[in-house]
Order: sequence, then C-alpha cells, then structure tokens
Amino acid sequence: MNNDSGAFGAKDTFKLNEKEITIYRLSKLEEEGVCTVSSLPYSIRVLLENLLRNVDGSVVTEDDVKNLAGWVADNVPKTDIPFTPSRVILQDFTGVPAVVDIAAIRSAMERLGGNPEEINPVIPADLVIDHSIQTDCYGSCNAQECNEKYEFQRNRERYELLHWAQNAFDNFRVVPPGSGIIHQVNLENLANVVHFKEQNGELVGVPDTLVGTDSHTTMINGLAVLGWGVGGIEAEAVMLGQPYYMPIPEVVGFKLYGELQEGVTATDLVLTVVQMLREHGVVGKFVEFYGPGYRELTLTDRAILANMGPEYGATMGFCPVDDVTLDYMLMTGRSAEHVEMVKAYCMEQGLFAAADAPDPEYSSTLELDMGTVRPSLAGPKRPQDRILLEDMSSSFHQTMKDVFALKKGGEFEEDSEYSQWLEEGGYSCVEKTHEHHSGISKMKCEDNTSVLSHGSVVIASITSCTNTSNPAVLMGAGLVAKKAVERGLKVKPFVKTSLGPGSRVVTDYLEAAGLMPYLEALGFHLVGYGCLTCIGNSGPLHESISKQIEDKELTAAAVLSGNRNFEGRISPHVKANYLASPMLVVAFALAGNVDVDLTSEPIGCDPNGQPVYLEEIWPTNDEIEQYIADYVKPEMFEAEYSNVFEGTELWRELDAPKGLLYDWDADSTYIQEPPFFQDFPLDIGNMGDIKDARALVFVADSITTDHISPAGAIPPEYPAGKYLISKGVLKENFNSYGSRRGNHEVMMRGTFGNVRLKNKLVPGKEGTWTIYLPDGEEMAIYDASMKYIENDIPLIVVAGKEYGTGSSRDWAAKGTQLLGVKAVIAESYERIHRSNLVGMGVLPLQFKEGESAETLDLNGNETFSILGIPNMQPGGELQVVAKAADGNEKTFNAIVRLNSNIEVEYCRNGGILHKFLRDKAKGE
Repeated sequence: MNNDSGAFGAKDTFKLNEKEITIYRLSKLEEEGVCTVSSLPYSIRVLLENLLRNVDGSVVTEDDVKNLAGWVADNVPKTDIPFTPSRVILQDFTGVPAVVDIAAIRSAMERLGGNPEEINPVIPADLVIDHSIQTDCYGSCNAQECNEKYEFQRNRERYELLHWAQNAFDNFRVVPPGSGIIHQVNLENLANVVHFKEQNGELVGVPDTLVGTDSHTTMINGLAVLGWGVGGIEAEAVMLGQPYYMPIPEVVGFKLYGELQEGVTATDLVLTVVQMLREHGVVGKFVEFYGPGYRELTLTDRAILANMGPEYGATMGFCPVDDVTLDYMLMTGRSAEHVEMVKAYCMEQGLFAAADAPDPEYSSTLELDMGTVRPSLAGPKRPQDRILLEDMSSSFHQTMKDVFALKKGGEFEEDSEYSQWLEEGGYSCVEKTHEHHSGISKMKCEDNTSVLSHGSVVIASITSCTNTSNPAVLMGAGLVAKKAVERGLKVKPFVKTSLGPGSRVVTDYLEAAGLMPYLEALGFHLVGYGCLTCIGNSGPLHESISKQIEDKELTAAAVLSGNRNFEGRISPHVKANYLASPMLVVAFALAGNVDVDLTSEPIGCDPNGQPVYLEEIWPTNDEIEQYIADYVKPEMFEAEYSNVFEGTELWRELDAPKGLLYDWDADSTYIQEPPFFQDFPLDIGNMGDIKDARALVFVADSITTDHISPAGAIPPEYPAGKYLISKGVLKENFNSYGSRRGNHEVMMRGTFGNVRLKNKLVPGKEGTWTIYLPDGEEMAIYDASMKYIENDIPLIVVAGKEYGTGSSRDWAAKGTQLLGVKAVIAESYERIHRSNLVGMGVLPLQFKEGESAETLDLNGNETFSILGIPNMQPGGELQVVAKAADGNEKTFNAIVRLNSNIEVEYCRNGGILHKFLRDKAKGE
C-alpha cells in the first residue's frame, strides 16, 4: 500500500478559499473498477468513506472496503464491517453506567498492575444530562424552578460522578442539566455534518458519524449525519477505541412525493411512515428518504422522520445532504465558512443529493403521496398502531372491549354486563348526537369536568424529542392555545399539562411570538428542558386523580407528543397512551377525553354554551409559516449554545470528587462499583455447555426493554424498593430506576420488574413474579434468581418475537446477566438488545423458522441443556434438550445469533468490556 496516497490511491486534496483539504475520494474506487459510486445509496457512501479512510491492514482491510463497495441492491454482501464513528453521544440514564464502567475498568486496571491513565475515551464523547428531571410541579410559573430543584436533590451523587468524569477523562465533555435534550442539542449544535480535523499537519475532511446510547440518536439522520442508537456497552467499547462491527445493511428507499394537505402535520406524516415501514419490515436495515416530496420537506420535518427510526424498526432513516441541510445549519447558528466547506466537501465526495442527481439503487422501495396523509394519533400502547383522528372514538371503544374481555378471561357478548361495567367507571353509553355547525348543538355543555371516567385524559404533555425540534408544530400548538383561549375554552381540571421542550430556543421563539401566555393559560407551563414524559418522568398524578383511577379501575389516557407509549412507561396509573402532534395534545387536553371524534364533534363549549370545533381553532399553514419567519432567528441558537457546557449555578457549585480514580462510597445508594471486573481473571478458560438450566422468565411476543430493564418508579413492595428501605431511604426519596442506574444492587433487583410483565410461569398474574423450580414456589424474579445462583443452577429466558424491542437499555442485558441468565431463546430479537446481550456474555439463540415454544410444546417447567457451545460458529446451530419432569425429552436446534467471530470472542470473554480489559492488561 502507498501510505502517501492511502488505500486504492484515494487520498487526495482540494482547495477552498486558500485552504487545502485532504479527502479520501470515493471516485477513486470507481476509477479502479471496484464499484459505481453514483448507484450506491448515500448512506452506504458515507460508510464506504469511513472504511476507505481507516484502512490500516489490520482492523480495517482493503477487503473490507471491497466487501462494502460490492453492495448491490438485490444481493447485499453477507459479511460484517468494522465501523469507526467519529464521535459518541450519551444521555445520562445510559451515560452514568458507562462512566461507572469506565471508572471500574480504571480501578481494575490498577489492581491488575496496569496503568489506569491508559483508560480514557479514544473517540470523543459528549454526555448530555437530560433524562433525570421529572414533572413533579406543573401548571404554574415556578414549575421549572421547582422541578430543577428536585432534580438536583435527587441526583446529586450522579451529577457529582459526571462532574468528576468531565475533569478526569480526556476526550469527554458534559452538557449540564437544563440545557436541552440530547437529540435536539445534537441536531442544533453538536453535529457538524462534516468535521475538518488537523491530523499530522493536514486539514482532513471527515463526515460526521456517531453512535449514541439512546435509540433516538437516529434523529441526527435528518441532518445527514450517519448515526444510530447502540447499547451502552457497545458505546463504551467504541469510546475506548474498539470498532463497531456491523453487518452490511440492506437499504430501503422511501420515496416521498406530493405535499401535506392543510391541517396535516409532520407528526401525522411520521406516524403514517412508521405504520408503512413496520408492515414492510425494516428491522436491521437502513431506510433512506428521497423524491420530490422529500426535497420540499423542511429539515425539522426530516428530523421527525429520522427520530422515529426505532419505531419503524430500522437501524436508521437517513436524509442525504442538500441545500435544505445547509440552510438549517445557517439558521441554527453554524458559521457561513463551515457551511461552505461542508457543501464543497460533499460535492467533491458525491455526497450532495442534488435535485438532478440520479436516484440510487435500493434493496426495496416504498412510495407515499403525502397528499394522502391524514391527521392521526398512535396507540394505545404501540407507536406503529396508527389511528385516524376521525376513528379515535371507535378505536378507544375497541380498547375498552379488549380490557373487559381480559377482565372476563376470554370472549364475551356485548350485553348489559359490559354496559354496566362501563357505567360503573363513569362511562356513558348514551349515543352522542349533534348537528355540526348548525348553530344549535344537541350536545350538552354541562360542567361534569371534575368527574373521571374511562378515557379521561389525565396527562397531556408537549414533551421533547420527536416534535419539539420542529417550530411548525410548536408554533402551531401555541396558535391552537391562543385561539382556544380567545374562545373561552379551558382545560379540564384533572388533566396534568406540561411543556417540556428539547431546547431552550423553543421558549425563546414562543415568548418572542407572544404565544407562551396562551399556552400557560391552558396549563402548558414550562416544566423543564429534558426527556420528561416520554421516558416515563411524567411525575405523580394528583392523589385524588390516582385514587379515582384505582377505585373505579379506570382506563385513563395520556396524550403526548413523544415517540414511546409502551405499557407501564408513561405512568403506572395510565393504561391508554397516545402519540400525537403538540397541536393535538392541546386539543385533547381541552376535550378531556379520548372518546371523541374531533373532526365532527365539538372540542368543548364556550362560556355561552356554544360548541367550539377543532377546525375553528386550528391555524392555517400560512399562519404558522409566517410566525416561523418572524420569530425563529439564528441569534437565538447562537445565544443559547454559546455557553452550553457551563451549566447553571446549581451545576457549577457541585462538590465533585477529583483525581485519576473514582473514590467508591460503599454507603452510596446511587453509585457502586459493579462486580463485572472484580476478582477478574486474565485467563478465560473454556466456555462449556449449559446443562440443566431452568427458565427464569417465559414470555410471549413484543417484550420490550421497558419490561426487562428497570425503568420508571420503584415500587416499595418490590425487591429494589425493599433494598432501598433497608438502606434507610424513604419512599419519597426513591427517585426512579433510571436515576439509580449506577447502582447494580438496585438495578439487578429491578430487572424484569415491570408491573405489566406477563411471565407465563405465573399465568394470570402481572409483575415481577416467577416460579422457583422444581419446588413450584411463587416468588419475586430477583429472589428466585438468587436462590438458583446459590444452588449453582444456570438460567435461561424463553421468549417470542421481537424480544427486547424499544429503548437501547444496557441494563436490560446487564441485569439479565447478573440474575444468572446464561442464554436467551427467542423467536426474534430487536437489534440493539441482541447486541447488548452479546456485550454482556449472554448467548442469544433463536428458534428456527416455523418453530417456537408453542410449536415445540414447551411450558417453561423443563430443564434445558444447550450443547455444542465450545465449537459454536456465528450463525450456526446448537442443540437444545428440554427435559420435562416426567423424563420426556424434546430436542431441537436453535440458531446462534452471534453475527461474527468477534462476537463469539465477546461471549467467550463474558462480554465486550471484559475482552477490552484483558487485552489492555496483557498489553495487546
């Protein structure tokens, strides 16, 4: 290889404004006959540049480049490639355990006689603290101050750890709390699209690429930055200089044409796209948007499409660079010089998607006429279950029938018993009649707003992430509020309202536009800048509200402008959760119930008893666009991000520890040194078969990381709650599982601790319960696992399809490992969770096509032996022998869901970080 010209002779330079920029030209591969660059999807081109630039003959080889360059639409190479992102981004829920792990590796390195100073992020990492604030206070002007005060009280130990890390580690920055949400800070400020780095005396152009410890890292794809969510374990390994091994992806092209109709939002568009792509099947694939409609979308509309990549199941939804990208960079305060350099680099590299450029080839394609998109919501518990606004009432009725059927234990006839049950919940079965815009409504405008019933909206939240990056839907929400207030409408008193945007700029332009007073008049006061409701930090409902829900067994509702609505996530008291645009969040807060068709029924009545319809308070597209033009200014972004790393006075005054090694406090209930690297052997020995294991958990389809990983409130009667009480922690100071991710004692007790978990080993019961076998004693999952470990009995998990779907929670794998689980056998896996299991040394196995626990007649009471492990191969098969109590055996083969030889090595070492530490300690 010619070191001066790089692999394939691709290293070159070009000049821009007297600057000489080094580039690794993709066109060289075309000249060498390796590939036709112009036919490749833009996302594959970015990956290809990454390999080409990093060829070293060892970690990245010329064969890796050729493998990816051999990408063809109908025959994607079946091999892995080593991806080296230019940076890593973390949020604090996953960032705290990452910092704890790296600090623990430093401590272990010293114990092993190595140099702990060698343990630093090699790849630059930014940690944005945004997941810890919750909505304790709302509906008042001091709500933000109140919530931030509680935030620091609860999280001081965690924040002191992060403050220490900010000073102790090289290549590591912290964005303090109160600055905004990770994805919006990334979109508006951290992302460069192209980096221009001084390397060995040269100015090198490097496409901005990243991995993040949050599923919705994909939001940055809207800015043409290649990046997606990975497990915290994988992100830690990348930070420490390990490549991210990934299979070469198929790329699904999604063509957009036409334009959104009046009254239809980008939120409605993305909910439609989610449904279409879920039905198409894009798990493990890239999605890339293109077409005339795509070119007309604003960048913030694109960001909404990209954000919900995890909801449609793709690794990411990529939006290539074009003039819209560059305009947004200027609008958000990036320098004109940098934007000019970005354009020049992308043009030179074939990464600029000009309007007259030929469409790339794709593995498969979908098309959507945006003119067909209609106002929608999604729910009540999955983001892909779209509901047309006009069908909302009938959809909720079906939900109630499902609830009643479950209560009755099966099918039922729609009879007086069902009607009586609804009436007991305060739910009227009287048919609603009205004459739309007749001037005289037959609907009653009685004041029954203090009475809760099934479908009552008890949470209405304009929450961060998906939508608050988009001024169109936020200005729209402000205008809906303005028009509603002007008509005399009020939000029902039982609705917990909140405004939790992802950026401080949001309130800047809402205030400049004069819309904040109207939002506040309806209770949508600022509650803080953070993830909040969508992550489950909605805070407690008023005691009188939660008591009514419990006493009447109500199916209460939440409407939020986020992207996640899984069971038990938003609030333990809310069973029906709906995703919607910020504008519809305001509308349903006014309506007070989801059993309403807002396309034909009044949203409410004015003080004179006259009905008010949604279309009367809905702003036009022209109105919204004018507000954006008048009030969203680059100087707002420049001002807010000029001191983004400094933080508030509360942050600056933290009494954080100092020094190379973290001083572990044995009495801390927030931060503990994890057991992964204690008593750490340098030699791994042989990995043997798993013999006579028991099933700890036996579950059906669509078990999410919300079911597996500890999240949300900590019930005092559950093992984690009992542990905290034993440590003298009062219930009101429990905080959340997420805030205690730095303490394995809490987290392992909370694993499989979701109150809605349905473990088939304990039929008819929900929560953290299992059967200890062979005794048959019912107990908490944590207690059973400790008993199994004490008796040297290995454990497995048996599951259905889409195991581990949802957020990229490393503790879903860490907790599984600490509970003694050696393997999981599932029908299929969510991408990130499978990787996390591998990263913790838990073996992921998959039933063969057409087989499942049901077809094999397994009930979970068997003993399981998994044979052939010492000689297992990526994608190979292992034999599983399930022996029933009567001695009958069922033997079947399961697929080894390890995708590469390096993943086999990770499993043999007990995990990815374990291998890293061994290699470092041995000087390898």
